[in-house]
Order: sequence, then C-alpha cells, then structure tokens
Amino acid sequence: MNKIERNRPGQTNGKPKRVTILQVAADAGVSFAAVSKVLRNAYGVSESLRERVNASIKKLGYTPNTAARGLRGRSFVVGVVFPDMRNPFLADIFAGISAGFERTPYQAVQGIASQSNERDLTQAMIDMQMDGLILVSSSLSPEQLTDLGSRIPAVAIGNRPLVETTFDTVNNNDEQSGRLVVQHLAKQGAERIAMLSLEHPTAMRMRESGYRHEMEAQGLSAYINIARTEQTPRGIYGGMEKLLESRPQALFCWCDAVAFEAISHARSNGLRVPEDLAIVGHDNTVYCALDQNSLTSVDQSGEQIGTHAARLLVERFEGRIETEQILLQPRLVVRRSSTLDG
Repeated sequence: MNKIERNRPGQTNGKPKRVTILQVAADAGVSFAAVSKVLRNAYGVSESLRERVNASIKKLGYTPNTAARGLRGRSFVVGVVFPDMRNPFLADIFAGISAGFERTPYQAVQGIASQSNERDLTQAMIDMQMDGLILVSSSLSPEQLTDLGSRIPAVAIGNRPLVETTFDTVNNNDEQSGRLVVQHLAKQGAERIAMLSLEHPTAMRMRESGYRHEMEAQGLSAYINIARTEQTPRGIYGGMEKLLESRPQALFCWCDAVAFEAISHARSNGLRVPEDLAIVGHDNTVYCALDQNSLTSVDQSGEQIGTHAARLLVERFEGRIETEQILLQPRLVVRRSSTLDG
C-alpha cells in the first residue's frame, strides 16, 4: 500500500520550498501586481485587498525576500514643486516641509516649474520613483491634479478643490485675508482701498473675494478697484500706474515682494507712505519687520503650512486613504506702512 504524504504549503515531498508571489496571487485570486503593492505598502491599496492578500500570505507561509523588497520599495524622497523661489514666503514653506520630515526617513528635494512645464516636471519626479509630491501654487488644472493624486500621494498648497478629490490640501483662509486688510484700512479712515492682484487664477481669487465682500460690508462698494498683473516688474509697474490714476488712499498687494515694489513706485511718484498711500502686503516675510520697511502684512505662517504638508504625506505613506483638507486662519501684523492716524 502506497503511503500518501500530504504536503503543507511551502513544501514538496517533505522538503521546504520558498512560496512565490505568484502562488500567493493565485491563492488570493488577485494579480501579481496586487500582491506586490500590498507587500510594498503601496499607495491606493484598499483594506479589503490588503486583508485578502495577507490571509493568503499567512496561509501559505510566504516570506518576502527582504533584500529584493528593499530594492523595490520606497525611495524616501519627496518632490516639492515651486513656481518660483524668489519669494521669501516660498522659502518659509520649504523650511517647514524640511522640519516636518526631520524625524522621519524622508528627504525633500525641490524643483522649479513654470506654467508651461509643471506637468513635465511632476511626471519626471514620478518617473524617478519619488514617494510623493508637494505642489505649491500649482498651475495644473483640477483634472490634472486629480489624475496626479490617483497615481502618487500628493499635497497641494494654495489650491482649494471645489469637490472631493484624490489629493490632500493645505491652505490659508484667503477670503479672510482680504477681509482683515479692508477692516484694518477702513478703521484707519481709508475709503478708496485698491487691490493689486495676480493675473493667473490662484488663491488670489479668494483674496479678491474677501476684499470685495468686506468693501461691500463697509459700505465702500463704489471704491472697489482691482488691478491684475503678471508676476514681472513690468507687470507690477503697469498695475500700479493704472491704480494710481484713481488716487487710492490705500493699497492691498498680493504678496510682500510686490508691496515693497509698490512702496518704491509710490515714493518715486512723490507719494508719502503711509500719509498719502497706505500699503499692506501678504505673507509677513522676514523683511517686513526690518525698521526701514515696517510693512503691515497678513501672516499665513509659511513654515506651518509646510509642516502640515509634510505630515499629511507621511500619513499617506503609512496607509491613510481618505483625503484631508487643512485650512489655516491668517492674522494681520500691523506696522507703520498702514497706520494713517500716526
């Protein structure tokens, strides 16, 4: 009588044999790629798939090849895409991102993208197998961002989606920024309050909305005056010239760097700041507090924004699937450039 030997999973004729990923996939009824994703703790794996694969791994006694798994695993590199680095506020954001990764194995590398090449740059970062992306003031369309977030963990800073999406966001409450500025200037006695904004659709539209709504709330609708410019010295100069034609008493600039240029332009036209023209910036960058500048500015805490973005990515790497949107509240830091009452 022949003896029938029952082999346990992972054994053939009584001799141990390494179980393969293909065997795990067959047992779980999924693809090789699906098992690989579970083993790598890859982005976008559903809990049901993870449970099914892990059950088969336990049943078959599968042991991953640690060395090979390490080579196929994470790069521990995160790409950060900026539109420009001349604005000190963006440097504050990057400092916050770096601080957020300080106690983790992740490192941040930055890339500068123009409106025309941002899509190519983000794709290059994906091709380089970076683990995640942080996009600051992205020019990508909502559809492009949604597609990006479905392929790689991503956080968008300065981009507030109107519908549920695939990526996390960290934003300043830009509507409140506009309101704070108008409230302050109206309290100083200003009525003709103008705004120098940015041409391309960005968070500036929310700041404009806050400015408009507060001008209406203060009974100053007749003085609403917005000039949108390109982010160039020539564009800013043209915007200032246009606004000065209406002789505003105060000016809200979309960022501190532009506010400094506005101060210079006003003085070159014989205007005193703040006596003839009060000026307020946005971002409260380090140069605002210098005595020779003393620029009133909206503080949206760039470092805090960056730290939140880093935390959100780490949570994604650790398995969070649901999207999260963080909205930070700004505060106005008042200095000499806007104190009309002396």
